[in-house]
Amino acid sequence: MLINIHCAKCIGIEAVPVVVEVDITVGLGIHLVGLADVAVKESLLRTITALQSMGFRIPGRKIIINLAPADMHKKGSGYDVPIALGIIKASGQRQLPLLDKFIIMGELGLDGTIREVPGALPVAELAREEGLSGCILPVMAACEAAEYEGIDIYGVDNLWDVLRILDGELSCDDLLIRNRMNLHGRLYAEGFDNDGAERPGAGREDCMGWDGAGGVGAGGAGGAGGVGVGGRLPDRSDRGQIIDFEDIIGQESAKRGVEIAAAGGHNVILIGPPGSGKSSLAKAMAGILPPMTKEESLQTSKIYSVAGKGNPSGGLIRQRPFRAPHYSASIAALIGGGSDNILPGEISLAHNGVLMIDEFCEAPKKVLEVLRAPMEDRKVTISRLKSKIEYPADFMLVAATNPCPCGYYGEGDRCTCTPSRRIAYLSKLSGPIMDRIDIQLWMSPVDPKRLVGRQKEEASADVAARVLRAREIQKKRFADDNQASGGATFCNAAMTGRQIEKYCPLCEECRQVLERILERMGLSARACSRIIKLARTIADLESCPDILPRHLSEAAGYRFLDKQNIFG
Repeated sequence: MLINIHCAKCIGIEAVPVVVEVDITVGLGIHLVGLADVAVKESLLRTITALQSMGFRIPGRKIIINLAPADMHKKGSGYDVPIALGIIKASGQRQLPLLDKFIIMGELGLDGTIREVPGALPVAELAREEGLSGCILPVMAACEAAEYEGIDIYGVDNLWDVLRILDGELSCDDLLIRNRMNLHGRLYAEGFDNDGAERPGAGREDCMGWDGAGGVGAGGAGGAGGVGVGGRLPDRSDRGQIIDFEDIIGQESAKRGVEIAAAGGHNVILIGPPGSGKSSLAKAMAGILPPMTKEESLQTSKIYSVAGKGNPSGGLIRQRPFRAPHYSASIAALIGGGSDNILPGEISLAHNGVLMIDEFCEAPKKVLEVLRAPMEDRKVTISRLKSKIEYPADFMLVAATNPCPCGYYGEGDRCTCTPSRRIAYLSKLSGPIMDRIDIQLWMSPVDPKRLVGRQKEEASADVAARVLRAREIQKKRFADDNQASGGATFCNAAMTGRQIEKYCPLCEECRQVLERILERMGLSARACSRIIKLARTIADLESCPDILPRHLSEAAGYRFLDKQNIFG
């Protein structure tokens, strides 16, 4: 009897259908076909051992297992559970009448336990698109997938629970992780309001009604729906404490530039000697960025899900990513790679967040040039012989670098570099790269008097409030465009040329100011557009409906590398 089981394979951040076909016929042996890699072939021995340890018999006949479609490579251990279920049903040991209603994924242990697999979010999305009832996934993968509405997600930690579900012996109340709507937003109730904005201080226990055993009590906000996943849901843990603006002494002009960058999603480079606070200020940016919307959280979580780096506590990633790869990272580490299973790199992992590269000018020039296309297109395309994968990469670049090889230019006689060495050092910052960096900030050492007689600095919370107000203005500005075209413009830095014409009209005085700026600095058309975008953000921070000449002048002032030789 031929048995079909639905499963999936992730290509980029999308999942495509895979069907495990199992047939038992005359002959001997177990045969796996369908372009399975070594890991999938090894799973046969693991699956057979698990079935035997659970008391199931292995038929003494020929077992043919086909992974369809046969022209697509299959990788990973997620096909263990579908293969085991196919053998059980094809041999007549269980009826499993609901087997064709679900996408089923999971790695089997030798004792029948089910281990985690990556890609839960794309798999859940595929199940909904295919019109299936839902998914049966490992516990933590199910916690991720439960964020999708309209399908049932079961979280299991052993094969027995899967069999009971497919036999109809386990009801939804026993083992179903309800979708977001029924649970009033499970994780969103913990940290998001109805509009998708994060609400600080919302607690899981208050909205979910967690009982002492790690389940959801009847009194929780989820109403009649409970979470029972065949095991404990571990507590979430937010990322470690980030640097607060009030911990950074002085550097008011640099703080202003970083605030503007956060408000409009602009790229920024910090240049200055060691100890001036470049790295600290870059890390502090994470504390002033606006919270992610539901859509942004889903996008980011899908990337981390396929990379196998999902939230360790289950559910969506709610904090904006902050990635800080070492400057010696390879091109593949930045953009992603792999022969067949192409995984996202640091650029995509920073999607909807911050990509910080310290010691920017120490990185190989070839690596720096790789950033050019993603910074402009907000996506990464990785091509291989038989495949081409596209990952989103809408990140804010925060680069930090010393002004010269020794690092001490600008500190009196401490610099030992010749002028030619200084110029050669910054020559890695090519014109195309600098065109894409809207804000260029020079950071001088802090006055010792400020360090000794420390004054109270402005806290990140105050800066974040201004940033959030500016982002709300931008959200309303682009709402109609996004709805009409299905676009995803949420901040000024992402404006297209047509949107610049529409939302950044310049009065005659502004046009004259901009013309003088372009003539004096010799900027490219791309740099001109970025100055206008930056001026729009400065106006938004002031809640000013129109761009004024002072906004353009301030925006141009953040491009000091374009207008002068900083080495005098």
